[in-house]
Amino acid sequence: MKNNTNVIDLENIETIYEGERTPVIRDVSLKVKSTEFIAIIGPNGAGKTTLLETINGLLPYTSGQGFVFGKMISKHRSEIRKNIGYVLQNFEIDPLAPFLCKDIVMSGRSGKIGMFRFATKEDWEEVWYSMGLVGMIDFAQRSIGKLSGGEFQKILIARALAQEPEILLLDEPFSNLDFSSRKQIEILLNRINDKHKITTVMVSHDLSFVPSKCKRVIVMDKGKIIMDGKKDWILTSDTINKIFHNGKGL
Repeated sequence: MKNNTNVIDLENIETIYEGERTPVIRDVSLKVKSTEFIAIIGPNGAGKTTLLETINGLLPYTSGQGFVFGKMISKHRSEIRKNIGYVLQNFEIDPLAPFLCKDIVMSGRSGKIGMFRFATKEDWEEVWYSMGLVGMIDFAQRSIGKLSGGEFQKILIARALAQEPEILLLDEPFSNLDFSSRKQIEILLNRINDKHKITTVMVSHDLSFVPSKCKRVIVMDKGKIIMDGKKDWILTSDTINKIFHNGKGL
């Protein structure tokens, strides 16, 4: 898609979890152009993850309109998800489970391969390429339970990239990582966006690790988008200080 094309276009979206009455996100409008790298920041409970799940068609919105790749999310969610790589927060695998890293990355291609079909040579080539891109090719035969937090996060990113996505959604990619691992993931995300021009939407509550390639920051609080602008302006604003440092929200 061209750079001036909105690959994500949400208008006055409201999303409510099943069985609940209060919307988690309210009156959210968001446009994201092709190849953009944006960060959505806000305190815990602000609705950031819910917004990603709405974009990915995992949670149905109850009002408003949502489009991804120009297709209405409510009608084409399965088709849309095939072209979105989603790195979940707190993705858990039993450390004793007999899964190798290469198999976890291959699982990212399940939507491309389809049901009751086996991976082809081309599928494995995409797996090797994705693992190489995140610097984990030498870990292909290693058990997933033997990885450090940073290594595991790289495998999850490789899993999303193996899907050959047009959009990459990242939910708290720096969560529970030490400083060195966070820095490695930051450099990796910059490189992916710079080299492959994948539209990237990252959710975080950590202001200290907004990748340099990310030029636009969106602030959420209490289910609403309250700020949307250039990173340098957002991160030095009084509003950010009130939300994150005083802990009072808006």
